[in-house]
Amino acid sequence: MSYSRHEALNRLIDACRHSYTVTRFDGTPPSDPDVEGRIREAGRLVPDLPDGPISLRAVCEYYERTGQHLLLRQNEVWAAKQEEFLFLFDVPELTPEGFRICRDFAYEKGMAMAHIGPDHMYTYISPVFVCDTVTAAARHELEKCRIYKTFRFSLHGWMDFHAACYDASQGVLYFNKAGTCMKESLEEVLLLGRKARKGLSRFFL
Repeated sequence: MSYSRHEALNRLIDACRHSYTVTRFDGTPPSDPDVEGRIREAGRLVPDLPDGPISLRAVCEYYERTGQHLLLRQNEVWAAKQEEFLFLFDVPELTPEGFRICRDFAYEKGMAMAHIGPDHMYTYISPVFVCDTVTAAARHELEKCRIYKTFRFSLHGWMDFHAACYDASQGVLYFNKAGTCMKESLEEVLLLGRKARKGLSRFFL
């Protein structure tokens, strides 16, 4: 089963609603209401990509905080915050130049949205390119892309860059090495015609 570029984007946005806070940039209002206390960093994001065929369709945010307490909740022994920012790019043809533009955009905006500090464990910045076609050179750049950063010698956690691309003309997915953690979920949504069993939160496994 193969989906067109627009069908694939809509399926991804629909699947992300299970586990992510979704902010759309295609003129469609968010389906999930703004809840007091919910973090929505992408609401302040400006999709200032260069004029051209590439556009940012949505940013999906995931936040989780785990910890352990001693007897009382206020007696916290440790805490760990995890977050992911998923950037969904609408790209008719992915070229090396287009890949670099979106890669740099996602990295810059994702780092600005990250909450780095003593309780921070990790931030995943995850651009997903949904394309009609992908050039061989762009595929090569995507698969070889590696961006990894630690903070305070890992005392304040780390950031990893997960990249994925869906080529609608071939009905195939490509990933960089770090992005293979998204493979099972994206295959279920885009290649097997299913909704991911747990939404796309399985990116974190």
